[in-house]
Amino acid sequence: MAAAWAAAFPVVSSLGPHRVWGASACAGYLCAAVAVLSWRSLGRAVSVWIAGIGAVLVPLVVLVLTGGAQSEVGVVERAGLLTVRQGAPYLADPQAVVEVTPYLPGMALFGLPGAVVADGWEPLRYLGDARLWCAAAFLGCLWAAGRVLGGRGTWRLVGAALIASPVVALPLAVSGVDLPLTGLLCLALALAARHRPVAAGLALALACSLKWTAWPALAVVAALLARRAGPGAALRGTGVAVAGTVSAVLPSALLSPGPLVEQVFAFPTGRGEWQTPAASPLPGRLLADLGPFGWYAATTLLAAGGVAVALSLWVRPPAGLVPAADRLAVGLCTAFLLAPAGRFGYLALPVLLSVWARLAEAPSRVAPARSLVVAAGSAARPVLVGGDR
Repeated sequence: MAAAWAAAFPVVSSLGPHRVWGASACAGYLCAAVAVLSWRSLGRAVSVWIAGIGAVLVPLVVLVLTGGAQSEVGVVERAGLLTVRQGAPYLADPQAVVEVTPYLPGMALFGLPGAVVADGWEPLRYLGDARLWCAAAFLGCLWAAGRVLGGRGTWRLVGAALIASPVVALPLAVSGVDLPLTGLLCLALALAARHRPVAAGLALALACSLKWTAWPALAVVAALLARRAGPGAALRGTGVAVAGTVSAVLPSALLSPGPLVEQVFAFPTGRGEWQTPAASPLPGRLLADLGPFGWYAATTLLAAGGVAVALSLWVRPPAGLVPAADRLAVGLCTAFLLAPAGRFGYLALPVLLSVWARLAEAPSRVAPARSLVVAAGSAARPVLVGGDR
């Protein structure tokens, strides 16, 4: 399944990085399948590492060395450079859509290494690629979440299988900007499930300072904390998250209030000066294309969906990691489907949350590594992934 999914990219995708990933990943997944069938004792573990080499390591190295990437990688790197020079990651007067930065100020952190090595030794500049730091943040969050949940031994294989799956491997190689957000949300859910409200709030604050699409997680984590540790814990966690987010966003909001509103909020929702390329034929986008009435209809349905998810949290708060991840995934799917602008690739985030939560809760004996790549891959589709571009 994963090999067939990857094989479609060199044929149907118009993006060079996607074609590179598809060719390499297809070979890796096929070799992984051969390993499973050839070695009954070690085949599962060997296949996971083979899949990871073919779907993650090889295409990532090739694309970093050749400069192949989706446009949002350059956007994040420019945001880091602008933050160093002017204190805010936004151009005051962008002249093209690629000069728009549709992220909150925290995302610029992953562009800071590029700003540091921009004028340095040529081979050292490769270390400034934002994908490397996005991947490091994502992997670090998954490792920390595994430690919090107590699955040290299980997560060596389970985590490797998840990373090698197409739903992670593709964005990690070609873009990566959504992965730190996903990893932080996983970590926040894990901490909340283990009754650690302050730490969960800190993880949420970091996530919410990257993209505003993380903000629905505040309600889900608060509901989980209230159910597991009481209303006081929910208030502490929410307070830390809100205070941390405000502290991270406020300096840029004071320095560049207009560009922040225009680029972070108006642009992704289709109301900015520049037309967002996130234009997959999802219900919200189809409604918005009907004109002003359609746009307001889409936003009304989006608000109604948000209210419905919020009511479900109030009436029946999640009692554990899996139901909390599922509730957040439902909320994000609702937002992505009904937003006036979006693309199919955004759905990888809720898919990954639900898959990760089940793998994190399942004992290693019940979730063999061979099935993990198939489970994650079968939930995905050959679509564009990455940021808001």
